[in-house]
Amino acid sequence: MPNGPLIFGIIVAIGVMVAFTAFWRMSQGRDPVEARLKQYGVSAELVDADEAGQASSRRPRLPVINRLLAALGLGSSLGSSLTRAGIRLTPAEYTLIMIGAGLLGFAAGALRVGILLGLAAGLVCAYLPVIYMRFAAGRRRRAFTEQVPDILTLLVGGLRAGYGFAQALEALVHRLKPPASDEFGWVVRAVSLGMPINLALNEMAGRIGSDDLDLVVTAINVQNEVGGNLAQTLEVIGETVRERIHMLREIRTLTAQQRYTGYVLAGLPLALAGIMMLIAPSYESQLFQPGWVRILPITAGVMMFIGFLVIRKIVDIEV
Repeated sequence: MPNGPLIFGIIVAIGVMVAFTAFWRMSQGRDPVEARLKQYGVSAELVDADEAGQASSRRPRLPVINRLLAALGLGSSLGSSLTRAGIRLTPAEYTLIMIGAGLLGFAAGALRVGILLGLAAGLVCAYLPVIYMRFAAGRRRRAFTEQVPDILTLLVGGLRAGYGFAQALEALVHRLKPPASDEFGWVVRAVSLGMPINLALNEMAGRIGSDDLDLVVTAINVQNEVGGNLAQTLEVIGETVRERIHMLREIRTLTAQQRYTGYVLAGLPLALAGIMMLIAPSYESQLFQPGWVRILPITAGVMMFIGFLVIRKIVDIEV
């Protein structure tokens, strides 16, 4: 391939440009418009999942990718996932990152070994942003769960001090750190725009996916229906949540070695195979020659994946 280095350089340049663009966008703070509105006392903390899925209509960027996502029906779901993970990018921008990562993987695999392995490497690299998005969503959910006792303490204190429930929620926005301040900021903003408070809380609970938050929201909804002392109810729930979180921390501590063992056993062979493919592709490519020898890497990959799932299932203890 006489033009191989040129094609490789072009693909790498595109991938690097996409990567730097992604890092720049992800390192951005809040929207300057939101910061400006906040100076005038207007709360504009966080858009909801629907607005994130339709961000392309407000910001006409990457229209081709927006139309493609809309045709495939992935724009809204990807926007909801990005909002859940706390990633301030539009679905089109994140799709461009996936395309750039896939091009880098394809270039590295195709020019070192061949087209077939390049396609496999491209698919794996293109899926890495999805893995990161799910990891970020899980980390954000755990961080929110850790804040639930503080949320309940502030709510109970505000209600007993004479605040209305909406005022107590607004106090949470100013006294808590993200992600709780962001989520309750969205609730306060949605209520100020006319959304019923029960619906706003239910959407927040569905977006976070925390069992503790579901319990709190259910108690608030029941209290709104039948009445009662909400402060006392939330205080009892707070004690239960604290005990549950304490138990979860103990379980994570006791199972940390097993969880990281699973990560090492699953990731180390893949990392070594990738390094060997870059250092000595002719040696590694013998495993992918036509014939029965291809069964070996396929079988090894399937068994590693099954073993990783088994380890995850063993250490996944429900509380």
